[in-house]
Amino acid sequence: MNKPAQIQYSPQMEKDLKALSKDLLPKPFGTLGKLWVALLLLSSLISLIFYIHQLRDGLIITDLRDFTPWGIYISNFVFFVAISLVGSLISAILKLSGASWRTPMTRISEIIAVAAIIFAAIAIILDMGRPDRFYHLFLYGRIQSPIIWDVIVITTYLIISFLLLYIPMLPDLAYMRDRFQGIPKWQHKLYQVLALNWKETPEQKEKLNRAIYVLTVVIIPIAFAIHTVTSWLFAATLRPGWDSTNFGPYFVSGAFMVGAAGVITAMVVFRQFLNMKAYFTDDHFDKMGRLLVVLSFVYLYFNINEYFIPAYKLKGIESEHLQELFVGNFAPLFWSVQIFGMIVPIIVLLFKKGRKPLPMLIMSILVILGAWFKRFLIVVPTLNHPYIPIQRVPEDWLHYYPTFQEWFITLGTVTGALLIITIFIRLFPIVPLLETAEEIKHDNTERTA
Repeated sequence: MNKPAQIQYSPQMEKDLKALSKDLLPKPFGTLGKLWVALLLLSSLISLIFYIHQLRDGLIITDLRDFTPWGIYISNFVFFVAISLVGSLISAILKLSGASWRTPMTRISEIIAVAAIIFAAIAIILDMGRPDRFYHLFLYGRIQSPIIWDVIVITTYLIISFLLLYIPMLPDLAYMRDRFQGIPKWQHKLYQVLALNWKETPEQKEKLNRAIYVLTVVIIPIAFAIHTVTSWLFAATLRPGWDSTNFGPYFVSGAFMVGAAGVITAMVVFRQFLNMKAYFTDDHFDKMGRLLVVLSFVYLYFNINEYFIPAYKLKGIESEHLQELFVGNFAPLFWSVQIFGMIVPIIVLLFKKGRKPLPMLIMSILVILGAWFKRFLIVVPTLNHPYIPIQRVPEDWLHYYPTFQEWFITLGTVTGALLIITIFIRLFPIVPLLETAEEIKHDNTERTA
């Protein structure tokens, strides 16, 4: 393959890119970064060791039993699917709505989406007693089953999310191929291969913009489908707590909320540790804070709707399920999730002082933790209240308490996703370089007009 000629930019664009590259081009990790990577690798390794034990001994090392076949693995799966929707929220919905301020967050949202959806799929495999038979899903899966629908939409969403991450990055990859100096040969070769002979010609730019627009439009219904179909895994049953027509919008609204919180958390981290205060400004945090409040109010509405009507009727086994949540064994966790994972963030972020980086970081972490435990509350308590009474079994069969092996394996999926994001920011600009330069050029043109 012939090496393409170095791209020539206008003098002003060259000047802007040179200034931006000092901040935005990836840099080698310092001591703190290396310790962070070591911590993620160690955690992932420990998780892998415990998973190997699970493969050897079976799911008996977990607390999953006949009465509670789904636990924190499935809770984690639903959580990862939820947070992955941030890619469509930032890259697609805000783009189509004309929110130009979203630019610094687009690549963050897409890498979070890709990492999350990869480990959503892995979480399903972790829950399988015989993961070596995973391919049976494709050979013998029944299209009537919501599980097969979920496999289809997850695969589709992963492909489109990857394309939305990769295709807009082509101009940046070409710039690094031509002008990124002082890097190892393998890294330069990586950029050369990934840049796909990009030359910044008008024809290429037109095709690029057209492809991005098509993907932006297509990913929105797929994003809604992925979490709607995930909700149908539960709603298509007659179980108390799951037998609901509200689950589709309930899951989607909650997914957008936790996805926005994930981006805010990443913004604070990158702003602080990658010295990007000029790119993640107070105005960006103010707008993301307002967005999170709106999404939280929408989710609060569906949350009230999900519990108020069943609580008003209190019919049969549904009554036992709700009492377990409201005043029973799960009550402390349930009310903590409602208060600290939703009510407190809404109240704090309603005020301008609350929409600053530090308070927003705290509120976003509360939202993320609340979202994870909310998925646990959706999955587990329902399984404790089947229509056929559980009788003549040991007491510990009636309850589900995740074992330390389950917790470590689950933690490994989180650190694995963080490791993907960490490797990405080590190799690629986390803020779009060429797109930011184009916006600077556009702003300068408007000022002089």
